[in-house]
Amino acid sequence: MNPIKVSPRAVVLSSGGLDSTTAMAIARSHGFELFSLSFDYGQRHVFELKAAEKVAQFFRVKKHLVCRLDLDKIGGSALTDNIQVPKQRDPRNMSIEIPVTYVPARNTIFLAHALAWAEVIEASDIFIGVNAVDYSGYPDCRPEYLRAFEAMARLATRTGVTGKTSIRIQAPLLFLNKAQIIHRGISLGVDYSLTHSCYDPMLDGRACGQCDSCILRKKGFAEAGIPDPIPYAF
Repeated sequence: MNPIKVSPRAVVLSSGGLDSTTAMAIARSHGFELFSLSFDYGQRHVFELKAAEKVAQFFRVKKHLVCRLDLDKIGGSALTDNIQVPKQRDPRNMSIEIPVTYVPARNTIFLAHALAWAEVIEASDIFIGVNAVDYSGYPDCRPEYLRAFEAMARLATRTGVTGKTSIRIQAPLLFLNKAQIIHRGISLGVDYSLTHSCYDPMLDGRACGQCDSCILRKKGFAEAGIPDPIPYAF
């Protein structure tokens, strides 16, 4: 009698956006059983949580978890504080300096929660959709940061120090540009109409079309030669 093959588990950080959704598709294509993790952290663009739920249903994840964090009480970002979201910036200037849409220590906080959940459910991998090519200069999207977090995870968890499981941080989009990410997602059957990328959406949920995230998304679809399936206000 052949033993039942058990799929490895992965926690996927899901914002409901283009990148994290593509990362989830890649995790699924590698045979992982998916557990998606999203955060209601006091961000102004809460429409992403609705998108993350739709994405979780699309991929039939084993469990979709939404954690509440009060990062708006800390502030310091245009996404969590009374700071204007930059509009109509030149994409060539987006990686020169860290923009006001950077949320202090956000990926560290998110990955710490993903690490805790991964340890509890005995997941071997954490997938995160960070991108170092045309991302907006965020320090917690860089390869050296991800290597450092993975090293910390080995020292800070029971599974790590006992050698039971060495949890890996997977960033499959790290060195891809937006057009390449979109092509990869399309090849894996991603429905990008489910996703939400805007930092400052309209009251009806439409993307503003002018923030850094919208500009990079529209640029990616244009360079990929594929129509962007979501509506824009501008």
